[in-house]
Amino acid sequence: MTTKSLGNPFDGDKSLIHAKTCGCHECQPGQEMPSISLDLPQSQSQDVMASQGIMDSEAMMDRAIESAVVRSVFAHNDHSRRSFMKMMGAGTAAALLGSVFPFEKAKAAVKESLGTLEKTKLNVGFVPITCATPIIMAHPMGFYERYGLDVTVTKTAGWAVARDKSLAGEYDASHMLTPMPLAMTVGAGSTPEPYIMPAVENINGQAIVLHVDHKDKRDPKQWKGFKFGVPFEYSMHNFLLRYYLAENGVDPDKDVQIRVVSPPEMVANLRAGNLDGYLSPDPFNQRAVWEKVGFIHMLTKDIWDGHPCCAFACSQQFATQNPNTYGALLRAIIDATQYSNNPENRKEISEAIAPKNYLNQPVPVIQQVLTGYYADGLGEIQNVPDRIDFDPFPWHSMGVWILTQMKRWGYIEGDVDYKGIAEQVYLAGETGKIMKELGYTAPDKTYKTHVIMGKTFDSDHAEEYARSFDIGRV
Repeated sequence: MTTKSLGNPFDGDKSLIHAKTCGCHECQPGQEMPSISLDLPQSQSQDVMASQGIMDSEAMMDRAIESAVVRSVFAHNDHSRRSFMKMMGAGTAAALLGSVFPFEKAKAAVKESLGTLEKTKLNVGFVPITCATPIIMAHPMGFYERYGLDVTVTKTAGWAVARDKSLAGEYDASHMLTPMPLAMTVGAGSTPEPYIMPAVENINGQAIVLHVDHKDKRDPKQWKGFKFGVPFEYSMHNFLLRYYLAENGVDPDKDVQIRVVSPPEMVANLRAGNLDGYLSPDPFNQRAVWEKVGFIHMLTKDIWDGHPCCAFACSQQFATQNPNTYGALLRAIIDATQYSNNPENRKEISEAIAPKNYLNQPVPVIQQVLTGYYADGLGEIQNVPDRIDFDPFPWHSMGVWILTQMKRWGYIEGDVDYKGIAEQVYLAGETGKIMKELGYTAPDKTYKTHVIMGKTFDSDHAEEYARSFDIGRV
C-alpha cells in the first residue's frame, strides 16, 4: 500500500501535505516510485518503507493516528509544526508529546472502533470543482490515510460519467450533486438503484454568470431568448436557476434554453457565444471573471442562503457489503469537510487542490472562491466570507425540497413519498451520530424550514408546495 501524506509528523523537514510545489512521485507523474531492498533486516526494512511511503495497513494506521494527533496539536498548521519540530528535534518532540498523550491507547481505541477494513484500496470519483473540496483535499492532506484507507481520487469529466461509473461499480463512492442519489434511487434519468448520501460536501458556492456583453441586462425579464448552461439536469444549479427565472416571470422551458454543459467547458462556451450565461459550480464562475469573458450577476447564496450543492454518495450495496470501510471513508470525509469549514484553512487548501491532478486551476482563482474575497467582473471587489461553506449534515428537509422541484418541473410524476425517499437516501441520523463521535456539533433534528427568495418552505406540506407555483409543469 502506498501512502501519500503519511510522512513522519515529528520530522520538521517533511511536509504532511501535497501542495503545488510538491515534488513527490504522486504529484509529479514523471517520477518513479523508489525501490526497496528486500535484503535488509526487518526493522531496517520498516524504517526504509516508512521513509519511502510504503507501509502495511497496521503501520499505516499507527502513523495516521500519530499524524492526526500532531496535526491537531498544531491546529493543522503544517508550517507551525515543522518550525517546532526543527527547533525541538524529532526525538525530543516525540518524547514530549508522548508524555502527555497516550498514543498506544489511542491507536488501540481507534482500531477497535473501526473494526477490520473489508477493503483498503478504494476508487472515489470527483468532478474538478471547488464544491468537491473535502473529497479532493482529503487525498493530498492525509485525511483518508488517517483511517487506514488507500484512496485513489479519479478526475471525472462530468456528472453523467460520474453516475454511470458509479452504477457500473467502477467507483466505490463518488462526489455527486445532492439531487443525484435521490434521482438514481427513484430511477429518474437512469435505472433505479438504491443510493445513499451520508454527507453534504458544500453549501452555497455557486453563481449566475453572464457574458460581459450583457452588463446592461441585469433584469432577468431581459433574458428571454438567452441560452443558459447548467452542469446536469439533476443538479441544484438547474433547480436554482429555474426557481430564480420563474420567480422573475421567465418560464425556463419556454422563454430561455437551458443546456447541460460540463463545468470545465463553461467558460469556453461563454467565450464562443454558445451561452449567454450559466449557473455553474466554481471555480468556473471566477474563472470567467479572471479571463474577462463574464461577470458574476448573483451568488446562489442570495437565492437560498445555506443551500446544499454537492455531496459524498455511494450505493447502498457498497455500504452494506463493506460496513467498516464505509464507516472509515465517511469519517474521513466528515473530518475533511469540517477542516474545510474553517476559513483559516482555506488558503492552505487552495494550494493543495490546485495542481493538475486535482482542479488544474490558478491558486488565486481558487482562493477568491474559498475566501470570498473576489473580483466580480463589474469593477468591484467583494468580500463575502460565506460565498462557499462546508457542512456535512444532510438535512432531510433539503432532500424534500429537491424532490418538490423534481416534481414541479416534470422530472418525476405521480405520487411522491417525499419524506420517505429523503430519509432513505439522506442519512442524517447516522451522520449526526458520527459527527458527535468525532467531537463536532451536530443538529438534534433532521428537518427545518428553509427560506428561498423570501418564501418559507415547510417540508410538512411538500405536495402543496410543489403545486403552488404559477410557473411549473405540475
